[in-house]
Amino acid sequence: MCSHQPPCPAADDPDHDAARTVAFHPEQGWSLLCNGLVIFDDTGELLPDGRAVQPRRPALV
Repeated sequence: MCSHQPPCPAADDPDHDAARTVAFHPEQGWSLLCNGLVIFDDTGELLPDGRAVQPRRPALV
């Protein structure tokens, strides 16, 4: 899906959220990355295969 050079990380790579943004909708709270990942403002993610990644909130100390 990615045509950037060097190519962006794949959706299943550990650094997958480093891919470039191809659609940005701040009014709705989400962005689409070129690897098919949808990231949300609350740090949750939707992977291209439909799996959801829960938001990563910092632990309170």
